[in-house]
Amino acid sequence: MRNERGQVMLLTVLLLSGTILSATTIAGLLMLYQIRQATDIANSTKAIYAADTGIERRVYDIFLDPDGLCSLSEPSLDGTLDNGAAFQVACDKQTQTNADGSKTETITIRSTGNANKNYRALETVLARDIPPPPPPLAP
Repeated sequence: MRNERGQVMLLTVLLLSGTILSATTIAGLLMLYQIRQATDIANSTKAIYAADTGIERRVYDIFLDPDGLCSLSEPSLDGTLDNGAAFQVACDKQTQTNADGSKTETITIRSTGNANKNYRALETVLARDIPPPPPPLAP
């Protein structure tokens, strides 16, 4: 009988030790995920700002020369920032003829920023009405 009490006590101690060890391991793993997520916030911020930089660069280029950009000859733009983040910008231009004969031009800009395996993407759409050509001058 004494021997059985010792075995039960030993089994109880082992069971409690295993439970505490499991709880500690899970808590440590969750803490590791939190630390990784905290460091990834900085890289995610770099990636989103890189994507924003790509869009701003393409919009600046479009305002400098609205007819020359976003053509098939120059569909994308790549760049790297000083902090190591990079961006890739794709541009698509479409012209639509409306029912009244006027034309609307739509430019879609998609920019992807990346920093240390963190990728963030932004998209913006610019639209403008293309004025009709002036009537010919009478001689």
